[in-house]
Amino acid sequence: MATTAPVHFRTTVPAAPRAHKAPRLRDLGPNWYASVMGTAIIANAGGTLPYQLPGQRAVCAFLWALSAVALAVLLGARALHWRHHPDQARAHLLDPAVAPFYGCLSMALLAVGAGTLIVGKDLIGQSPAVAVDAVLFTAGTVVGLVMAVVVPYLMVVRHKVEASQASPVWLLPVVAPMVSAAVGPLLVPHLPAGQPREALLLACYAMFGVSLLAVLLLLPLVFGRLITHGPLPLALTPALFLVLGPLGQSTTAVNQLADVAPGAIDAPYAGALGAFAVVYGVPVMGFALLWLALAAAMLVRAARDGMGFAMTWWALTFPVGTCVTGAAGLARHTGLDAFAWLAAALFLGLVTAWLLAAVHTLRGLLTGRLLPAT
Repeated sequence: MATTAPVHFRTTVPAAPRAHKAPRLRDLGPNWYASVMGTAIIANAGGTLPYQLPGQRAVCAFLWALSAVALAVLLGARALHWRHHPDQARAHLLDPAVAPFYGCLSMALLAVGAGTLIVGKDLIGQSPAVAVDAVLFTAGTVVGLVMAVVVPYLMVVRHKVEASQASPVWLLPVVAPMVSAAVGPLLVPHLPAGQPREALLLACYAMFGVSLLAVLLLLPLVFGRLITHGPLPLALTPALFLVLGPLGQSTTAVNQLADVAPGAIDAPYAGALGAFAVVYGVPVMGFALLWLALAAAMLVRAARDGMGFAMTWWALTFPVGTCVTGAAGLARHTGLDAFAWLAAALFLGLVTAWLLAAVHTLRGLLTGRLLPAT
């Protein structure tokens, strides 16, 4: 007698949509490194300010430590972002509004590294500070030079941009080598005398040239966009202060390089580099003050029109800080009290901007507005 085996019908159940891990990190972009830069520059600028108040250096050392912790946390969070949200990470690279912020990674590494030698050595000692700065300077310089090529390349071959979209944000990837040129001199005295010192000195001047010429190509596009298409959108208005970055940082660079040139290069060139620091720095600082006035006027206009908080507020910190260090450098080389007063006044503005940006950022994180769990 034949038997028939029972037939089992398999029911297909639609697969549930895959839940993203670390959902709050999905919108964590490279622009967050600006908060590290803005914190570190207060430590760096405050530690080199011509006027030193009691306890000022200790506060700067604390802010350096805060920036170092923030950098470590952000590096870990960004690594998780790439691991769990690679689609979003790739989308950021292909977004012309976000990709330039990849230059901020380099500048965050460089700013924290410089702070280690300027004030961090008070907490961890001279030798560890040199080692930490050497690692961060090397990593930041490599990342900065790579991004100075990769981001413009993507803008040319992959991004679809128009003249009306020109923004000061475009300067970010090409400014990073200028930061290397400005903080590299801190390591020159710690190298063996002779060719090692001269090589680093001239490498910093080469990066100075790389960044300066690239900025001179892009800056007319930014100003032309303002003239022909009017003010930037309200949330993007603070980005106008990014133009101060290459101006203040290049002034800082030539003065820092002039400080260490006598111990790294022969006398005729060392003297010429000292003169170049003043001849270049004074006119550029003058233009920086002109742009600062223009950007401040546009910021007041945007505030009256209802500009709310955005992460672009961090653009009010690092670029202004570079003007502080630039003015302090000119005060050293010219002996003029006017530059020392300028550095102090800009530093007060820097601290005010940092407090505003930090408080609103912390509030946005606590409320989930900046990084929502979606």
